[in-house]
Amino acid sequence: MPKVKDLKNILNILSILILLLQLSCAQNKKRENIIVASAGKVESLDPAQANTLRALQILSALGDTLYKINNVGNLSPSLAKDLPKVSKDGLRIDIPLKENISFHDGSIFNAEAMKFSLDRFMSIGTLNYLLQDKIEDVEVKDEFLLSIKLKKPSSSIKSLLTSVNLTPVSPNSYLNYIDKFNNYNFVGTGPYFLESFNATQQIIKPFNNYWGEKPLNKGIDFVNYNNSTTLFGAIKTKEVDVLISNSIDDMQRVALNNMVNKEKLNSGEGAPIEIGYITFKSNKLPLKNKIIRKALSYTIDRELISQQVSFGTRAPLRSIVPPQLHKKVFSPWPKYKPNFARNFLKKAGYCDANILSIPLTFRSNVPADKLLALTWKDQIKRDLADCMKISLNGVESTTVYKQLSEGAFEAVILDWTAAYPDPEAYLTPLLSCSKIKNNTCLKGEAVFSGSFWGDNELQELLEKSEELEGESRLNALTKVEEIAAKGNPYLPIWLVKPKAWSLKDISKPEFSSNGLIILKNLERN
Repeated sequence: MPKVKDLKNILNILSILILLLQLSCAQNKKRENIIVASAGKVESLDPAQANTLRALQILSALGDTLYKINNVGNLSPSLAKDLPKVSKDGLRIDIPLKENISFHDGSIFNAEAMKFSLDRFMSIGTLNYLLQDKIEDVEVKDEFLLSIKLKKPSSSIKSLLTSVNLTPVSPNSYLNYIDKFNNYNFVGTGPYFLESFNATQQIIKPFNNYWGEKPLNKGIDFVNYNNSTTLFGAIKTKEVDVLISNSIDDMQRVALNNMVNKEKLNSGEGAPIEIGYITFKSNKLPLKNKIIRKALSYTIDRELISQQVSFGTRAPLRSIVPPQLHKKVFSPWPKYKPNFARNFLKKAGYCDANILSIPLTFRSNVPADKLLALTWKDQIKRDLADCMKISLNGVESTTVYKQLSEGAFEAVILDWTAAYPDPEAYLTPLLSCSKIKNNTCLKGEAVFSGSFWGDNELQELLEKSEELEGESRLNALTKVEEIAAKGNPYLPIWLVKPKAWSLKDISKPEFSSNGLIILKNLERN
């Protein structure tokens, strides 16, 4: 008879074999949900508060907007039944709504629900100025007819109604959140409902009663990693199915693109909507001197920076609006000309014995920022060391955003992605100012952007553009940017396309006009 010790050994071996068999089966079994990975935590799913790419990405699947902008740049109805009808004086917009649409909690979507959501956003939204500056009142004319009364004519309001931040929420579920954020839940009308939420993982499942085209997958698991290396490793080892490009180091982007070229991954990209730029604090010397800002506009070699920092994945940019939104090639900021820069610096009293020192702040948790800062510093040392120098200061991004309006930074590297794809959505947040004195903005968005620069002619033109349509409007906004380029409160650097990579058994990621993946189109082959 076998000894007790031998029996134990046999049982141990059998247990190990069973465990290995179970692991093998688990690995061979296809995941039901598609796992989508991005960087950073999701702090809130309230559309009135959400302002990060990852939060907006989830909201775009959980909710709908009144309108969308299609592939050719035109407005198309979504929750709305038809295009908005504007009164002759331009002060009222009537929006007919689709019927037989329900929220995830079973309540009915109608004009009352849309009014509730817009009023709530105007009351507590972090970007509420987008509506407060334009809307006088929101009225319910019929159960499925919404009417918006404007303070003044606004051609940009139609594009604004495509913003994910204005997705409607259920009044029934948000009754206790009229004046505060509902960070950890979401009840909307979208193709998915929220099954579970925490800061590092969010699970969404198809909504069976969805009014539109149903998702092609059985659900999405969003996972949020801390850094680029972890994200890169997760897609390489197939722990995740889809990887979103935010916060991926540029060197690793190149490696992922090489894997696509070798047919190891799929990839998709959208129209470029993120701009990278440097903000100059223009209300105090030395950068209050417009000659110095003009000199700085000639000091940056964008082509060199694009290659050294991003290996060509970030296109050089001489505009603060993505060029495709102007519908023409438009680059009002000057090209790199160090001799021009030197001449202007000499005119301002610098060079030789008097060296201009510029402290440049970069976001320490954004890898591309540091590389940009180092490259620009070395380039200045090489080409303009007799006139100026740059000192570097790394600050965590959350601190940067909090201190921008306090004037804490002489020059700081930032980026901006608009809430909706329209030139005004870039120009207003960076340039608008309601109180200007001697080209210094005392009150307005230019204060919050950290530039403190204002121009009365620009402001009048920006406001006038709201009364224009079509090509006349685009021409006015082009002129706005030309004035900004002469004032140089910003130095545009590069343009970034949203991109995503997927495993070979997952369909190629598709992007909407606002730079977000169309999650319901992701499909497991």
